[in-house]
Amino acid sequence: MSFELIHPAAAVCLILLAALIAPLFGRASDRVSAGLMGGVMALVFTFLAVAGREVWSGKMWRGSLDWAPELGMRWDLWISPMGLLMALLVSGVGTLVAVYASAYLSGDPNRGRFFSTFFLFAAAMMGLAVTENLLVFFVFWELTSLASYLLIGYYHRKAESRKSALDALLVTGSGGVVLLAGILLLGEAGGSYRIGELIDHRDHILAHSLYPAILGCFLFGAVTKSAQVPFHFWLPGAMAAPAPVSAYLHSATMVKAGIFLLAIIHPVLGGTPAWHFSLLFLGVLTMTWGALVAVVQTDLKRLLAFSTVSALGTLVMLLGIENALAAKTVVVFLIVHALYKGALFMVAGVLEKTTGTRDVNQLRGLMRSMPALGIAAVLAAASMSGIPPFVGFIAKELLYELKLETPVVGWSLLICGVVANSATIVVAIQVGLAPFLGPSENAPALKKKPPPALWLGALVLALAGIVLGIFPGLMAPVVESAASQIKMEPVAVKLKLWHGFNLVLLLSALTVALGIAGFRFRNCWRRIGSWLGDSLGVRGQSVFRSGLQQFVTLAGFLTRCLQSGNLRQYFAVIIFTASLLLVAAFVRTAYSFESITQQPFRLDVFFVLALVALGVVGTIRNRRRMTVILFLGCGGFGIAGLFALYGAPDLAITQLLVETLTLVLFALAIYGLPRLEVVRSSAGDRFLPIALSVTMGIVFTLLTLKALDLNIHDPVSLEIAERSYPEAYGRNVVNVILVDFRALDTLGEVAVLVVAALGVAAMLPAPASGLVSRTLARQRSAVLLASARYTVPAMLVFSLYILLRGHNEPGGGFSGGLIASMALILSHLAQPDRSLMVARQRPYRLAAAGLLIAAISGLPGLLGEGSFLAAWWGAEAWLPAVGKIKLGTPLLFDIGVYLAVAGVVLLLYETMERWHASRCVSSTGSHLSPESLSSR
Repeated sequence: MSFELIHPAAAVCLILLAALIAPLFGRASDRVSAGLMGGVMALVFTFLAVAGREVWSGKMWRGSLDWAPELGMRWDLWISPMGLLMALLVSGVGTLVAVYASAYLSGDPNRGRFFSTFFLFAAAMMGLAVTENLLVFFVFWELTSLASYLLIGYYHRKAESRKSALDALLVTGSGGVVLLAGILLLGEAGGSYRIGELIDHRDHILAHSLYPAILGCFLFGAVTKSAQVPFHFWLPGAMAAPAPVSAYLHSATMVKAGIFLLAIIHPVLGGTPAWHFSLLFLGVLTMTWGALVAVVQTDLKRLLAFSTVSALGTLVMLLGIENALAAKTVVVFLIVHALYKGALFMVAGVLEKTTGTRDVNQLRGLMRSMPALGIAAVLAAASMSGIPPFVGFIAKELLYELKLETPVVGWSLLICGVVANSATIVVAIQVGLAPFLGPSENAPALKKKPPPALWLGALVLALAGIVLGIFPGLMAPVVESAASQIKMEPVAVKLKLWHGFNLVLLLSALTVALGIAGFRFRNCWRRIGSWLGDSLGVRGQSVFRSGLQQFVTLAGFLTRCLQSGNLRQYFAVIIFTASLLLVAAFVRTAYSFESITQQPFRLDVFFVLALVALGVVGTIRNRRRMTVILFLGCGGFGIAGLFALYGAPDLAITQLLVETLTLVLFALAIYGLPRLEVVRSSAGDRFLPIALSVTMGIVFTLLTLKALDLNIHDPVSLEIAERSYPEAYGRNVVNVILVDFRALDTLGEVAVLVVAALGVAAMLPAPASGLVSRTLARQRSAVLLASARYTVPAMLVFSLYILLRGHNEPGGGFSGGLIASMALILSHLAQPDRSLMVARQRPYRLAAAGLLIAAISGLPGLLGEGSFLAAWWGAEAWLPAVGKIKLGTPLLFDIGVYLAVAGVVLLLYETMERWHASRCVSSTGSHLSPESLSSR
């Protein structure tokens, strides 16, 4: 049987399927839940153990699946020795934890939610183990952080659980972001994201200028995930999670993800002084600090958590030592730690559940009441302490042998190792022995006896520790192949329990003696630790949370500054930021004034600019709102004139129409408001607006000069102009872009326009229709009525002409819709007592119909060409006055734009008029007569 027969991705998919169906069995009996949940992980473990035997002989399996073909990403799978070992730990320990959790969470109504998240996390870890493409690897990496956040915060009604989950997410998530940067840089330097290909380009990567940055990013991602100092605090805080989470995430899986990353990337980035000293320093510091802090704890799970921090530091230190013995020790210690720490976390959970406490000072004499659990705890503690014939003894001897053989820093490593291992023995005695020894009279009362499902997993892991210790040859092929992968060279492995009487054995005995002595004086160490903690007053978690609070406070201050609700302040921030960016760009580039000095003086442009300047000055100086609107219109019309003079008739027409409609809507919005008050401002208040105005003027003048100085060899406009008629049957390039080449952008803009108009209509008050109709019953104007009688039909016909000819001449659906809406508004102003409806339809229905037609026009392209809004053309038609037009989906799209724009403008006009009428009624408290309304 080989991996070619059953794809490794099937293991990930099977666990994800279990995550989906787990909530359905959350309320099942404990036996059913344990059988189903544990059965899934056991099935995956069995498949991997049987099918992966070829991997231990040095054969790597590789395959590939499409992930995101449009982006050129594939899910490159591989089964390497380290990956298979990690997958076996994930599925093997996961099987026991699933059975354990079924009993631990018995009666919990949220058990289904727990298992759903549990399997999601397991699938993410399995994905890490079998993924070779680093980009896809990162997806699973982040999924582990998200799933662990949900698991740590399982008791979400407790504030401490929520805070601890957030700490873990922020620390590991920030590491993930930095890791992504490192992956992208590594792909740039190595030319690939597949680890196998990166190994082939190792020499080029090590010599690349990006290597220091790549190494820093990968180390940051790994040390945050694997809780190295100073990022270690999140792991003890995560003990707020249920015991099954601690037994799974924080002994065998999540915290090992960083170690796994360093191991598989070692052949690419390892072997340099930077790698060696960075990992060595971080590892030794974390190993020693975690062990010393663990000794002074009294909470069972925090004892184990800090000892886990120490063990993770040991693994990082080993990966920093560049020899074959270190690689062999890494693999052995990885297995050993998962066995004894998973068992002890399960024991701690059972003790808490049955006695109601995790305080080691209150736990004594429980062996008689829970003999099976006691045996499991003692066996696991012996393995953790490195007592023969347990496998922990082999791991400890390898550690001491390595430290004795390591030059230069060997003795310093040895001293730190003895201290850390002695402290680990203190922890093992406190967790695995002390709660069960002593007379049963001193034992706390049990709430209930633990069922077999609660102690079975711990016993299996503990027995595995003694079996592998007596028969270490069972794991020799695993250690040999995994160590060879780390070193990228054959590593001979011969594991023995007994090496005779030597210095290593003497160090082991000394460590045990120091550990027993440390346990005897544990209360003294706790007092010293408490005094140091009170004196220093600094703890990692408190520092992080304080810093996070300060960051949130700073973010709130910046938000209040930038999102104050003051439009003037918004404008000032935008101008200031844009000016800084543009000035920075100008400083880095050079430009000349030759292009502007060569331009001839144009009198027509001068008069148009004078009109714009007149509008600006009039807007600033006047205090009457209607006069201000008229001066604004002067400026807008001047801009339209500039568009026309410089060969942009479409923009000129649109600008003229928009300015005209804006005048009407503004007039409705401010009609009846009092005159603007003249406020005497101080010189300081006037300085900022003047400075911003001058700055903006200078910056945009420089920007214009730079634009005139650009020398573009192949502007994109020429290409579009050449493609316009052959591909889109239109000579008006602007309209062709809007309804064909970039029709999707136009559809999005029209959708936003319709939604915004509906939002405005929903926000403004809607008074009783009868009251408003009486308020708006103004007297008809004979002159306006007479002119509208002929003007309105002409404008409607002209709007259709603009619509149909827009593909070849200036115009189009947008301009035509504006003209049509202006005609209907003029008609309503002439006859205000008539309802503003088109073909008996309200404006919002007209806008919705236009948006729907525009969207439907994209379906033929989707069905025929496979691309939404791809043009589909039909026959040609000839219309009087319009001439020859090409029928097709772009024309239908333009008709939709025409209707949507007309509907939006009419909806805004109707809403503003009704709102104005409502304001007039509310301001007087009664109905206004037409005479009084007209006078206002």
